[in-house]
Amino acid sequence: MLTADEIKRYQRHIVLKNVGGPGQQKLKAAKVLIIGAGGLGSPVIAYLVAAGVGTIGVVDDDIVSLSNLQRQMVHRTRDEGVAKVESARRFANDLNDHVDFQAINARLDETNGAEIIAPYDFVVDGSDNFDTRALVATLCEKAQKPLVAGAVSLFDGNLTVFAPHQNDNPRFADLYPQRPSPDQLPSCEEAGILGPITAVIGGLQAMEAVKLITGVGEPLIGRLLTYDGRDARFREMKYRRKA
Repeated sequence: MLTADEIKRYQRHIVLKNVGGPGQQKLKAAKVLIIGAGGLGSPVIAYLVAAGVGTIGVVDDDIVSLSNLQRQMVHRTRDEGVAKVESARRFANDLNDHVDFQAINARLDETNGAEIIAPYDFVVDGSDNFDTRALVATLCEKAQKPLVAGAVSLFDGNLTVFAPHQNDNPRFADLYPQRPSPDQLPSCEEAGILGPITAVIGGLQAMEAVKLITGVGEPLIGRLLTYDGRDARFREMKYRRKA
């Protein structure tokens, strides 16, 4: 049940057609794992905490640096040197104390990934490298959990939703049959990134997460949505499951 404070806090959801009280109850009951508390993770954390997702886990082993603050908006200047998950926990607690925020100060890898993912309903991936994204997708497929995947670079970004355990939906390998070359995936440190791009893609990832929880709308399953920040253009590419 929603408390009186929660009813007041989530009033704009409760009066929203197709969400309402039942949708807010689903948000409160949901358990979502976010990979990374950085550029993409920050807006995902902010909007899912604000939306009242009942349990949010965030896994990251990095610490806050000044160079993060141009785009990672859940952290503050005074948080320099603090573990990102602890800085994010402070942000979440300040914003909404109805949320159970679980800070996991670790790097997700082959040895701990399955155990970390297991308690959650689905995963939102905000990691910053292809190998981690591929690993997360493999773990989610094995655990039969939906995955909201996003990526950003320079002035551009993209996102999609993987749910290969449902209706023969496409897998990560169907979209990325080969690992891109290093020159195709420059790091933020090497090539730079425009801060608002992370807000655009991370906000859309949060939207997909809310859709998955509430059942509102059509998730981006089998569709890759790309955003060109310089020309302000969205494009969609459909992809299918291969034999």
